[in-house]
Amino acid sequence: MSYFDAASAAPLHPVARQALQASLDEGWADPARLYREGRRARLLLDAAREAAADAVGCRPDELVFTSSGTRAVHSGIAGALAGRRRAGRHLIVSAVEHSSVLHSAEVHESAGGSVTQVPVSRTGAASPSAYAAALRPDTALACLQSANHEVGTEQPVAAVAQECRATGVPLLVDGAQSLGWGRVEGDWSLLTASAHKWGGPSGVGLLVVRKGVRFAPQGPVDERESGRAAGFENIPGIVAAAASLRAVRAEVAVEGARLRELTDRIRLRVPELVPDVEVVGDPDRRLPGIVTFSCLYVDGEALLHELDRAGFSVSSGSSCTSSTLTPSHVLEAMGVLTEGNVRVSLPPGVPAADVDRFLSVLPGAVSAVREKLGAPVAPARTPAVTDSIVVNALGRRCPIPVIELAKVIGDVPVGGTVRVLADDEAARLDIPAWCEMRGQEYVGEEPADHGSAYVVRRVS
Repeated sequence: MSYFDAASAAPLHPVARQALQASLDEGWADPARLYREGRRARLLLDAAREAAADAVGCRPDELVFTSSGTRAVHSGIAGALAGRRRAGRHLIVSAVEHSSVLHSAEVHESAGGSVTQVPVSRTGAASPSAYAAALRPDTALACLQSANHEVGTEQPVAAVAQECRATGVPLLVDGAQSLGWGRVEGDWSLLTASAHKWGGPSGVGLLVVRKGVRFAPQGPVDERESGRAAGFENIPGIVAAAASLRAVRAEVAVEGARLRELTDRIRLRVPELVPDVEVVGDPDRRLPGIVTFSCLYVDGEALLHELDRAGFSVSSGSSCTSSTLTPSHVLEAMGVLTEGNVRVSLPPGVPAADVDRFLSVLPGAVSAVREKLGAPVAPARTPAVTDSIVVNALGRRCPIPVIELAKVIGDVPVGGTVRVLADDEAARLDIPAWCEMRGQEYVGEEPADHGSAYVVRRVS
């Protein structure tokens, strides 16, 4: 089995395993106690904090360990907003942030605060000018990920931090996806990360609050971790997290270049091997190990099952995943196809032969799914004389409305229209994306007795 989902959780690094096993024997006592076992645990905790701070590029007393990256985000946003309550209650986030950031924004808004969501380009990048335009006198905090978790696009953190700094607004950076590859550049104010993203154990997160940033921890006061992360420290996990972060950083120059070459190979070969595919995300400003593509006329969940049977573990931002049945907010914000989406995120050490085997298996897997769904496999037929066709796809989900549209677009002459009746939310996203990919004109959405009518004009 080839594991290609390192962006969700990287396999435990050998150094992390060694450090975890060793610290289980030495780091079990309460580091707040003054007896020998407590002092030994405190030494391990302090050494891990110094190592992690060195990797992040901050002072040790600015960094605390949390129970997860999600907890770090929630605590960081809540504490920063509370610390700057007098400045205002306006929060800025990008439209492609991790769900932990967006959920925090929802809670803030439901409590009476205001939230501005900054849009992104078709490659998934936010612009510094858009952040600058969103800043207001009552802005308390801005948030921006260092790199996107679904498509790998790196964000202009340094430039956004400069815009925020000029107006005195702190910037919180979710560095979970990129910290294993290097420090997050720029004059940011707060940073969060999660150890399982770089090969550390799960259940360990980082929260960094720079000196001078107004911060008021929320919830019951706890004397541990500077009052910013309640509960007994998971010292074995923390030691393993810091050790693995240092280890992956030592390997990044060689392994980063190797993984980038492998993902470049996937980006180049997939459109050659599989028809009707769009590779998404920035082709240059991206993390080394992530490549994402969307296949027309494909159910994402079905494709993942086909690849799983072929021995590949990949993930998807598809709206058809059984866990949500809603479109990926990242792909939606980018304006790209949300169906048939595959994210390949390669772990360090993955053999090149596994990538080549994946490329050999993928075309057959896509074809099998398309055949089951009745997707079009031939060029458009000779157009009939009718100028308008109505396709009834009511009650049918991803990606059937798009498949039905593709089947009949050749039955109208150039200039003719197809109206697709659909009540699936994904159609609102995927029909315009299909038009973009196939060179047709998306006219717009019209009200209908049930659902909506999506109007497409044939131009080629």
